[in-house]
Amino acid sequence: MNSPPDPRQLVRAPRPRLYEQLVEQILVYIEEAQLGPGDLLPAERILAEQLGVSRATLAQALVALEVLGIIDVQHGTGAVLVYRPSLATVIRKLREHQSRLPEIAEARSTLEVKLAALAAERRTPEDLAAIDAALDAMAAEIDGGDRGTRGDELFHQSVTAAAHSPVLGQLMAFIAEMVLETRIESLGQPGRPEQSLRSHRVIAEAIRAQDAAAAAAAMQSHIDLVSDVALLK
Repeated sequence: MNSPPDPRQLVRAPRPRLYEQLVEQILVYIEEAQLGPGDLLPAERILAEQLGVSRATLAQALVALEVLGIIDVQHGTGAVLVYRPSLATVIRKLREHQSRLPEIAEARSTLEVKLAALAAERRTPEDLAAIDAALDAMAAEIDGGDRGTRGDELFHQSVTAAAHSPVLGQLMAFIAEMVLETRIESLGQPGRPEQSLRSHRVIAEAIRAQDAAAAAAAMQSHIDLVSDVALLK
């Protein structure tokens, strides 16, 4: 008769994080309510009450689902179901995404800090106009109650264009989809859209002043800011 295994050899299973538990509850609700692609989830206030959590905590779980493309959060409409996945698939993708986040931040630091410095050295009046237009677009989105996702994307695209470095531009295009994941996630943090916009303005002013060192430092500070997301905590 075999002796029982030594319990000291057992590895403690990781405790599911709160947002993972909420994601599971939301998926159970979707299944039980028989929601399909295009259907709306209940309003955040109602869903938070039903789940017994704060709206801020619920928002974290919704952002996780949005990053994975399972829902599309539309300003003025709410969370719309894109497709109905299995719970196991969602949890696996969440953990893969979580482990990938530091690498995405590392890639952004490597590329975008250099791009900001080059933009300060090479920007043209047309480049500055495009950067200003992106800042205005993001400000308008935030003022309208949105997160400023499109304006944020335009800003980083305009800085990349102002660097006039085709190879670095191609590398940024290559990681664009991964950057989009972090953009959605970062701008979903409470107060982050306004913080991000202020950070963009500091970068823009350094580029306008043709101060490459300041532009690089401002971009690194910005990436440090936007890389501080709830899924890493």
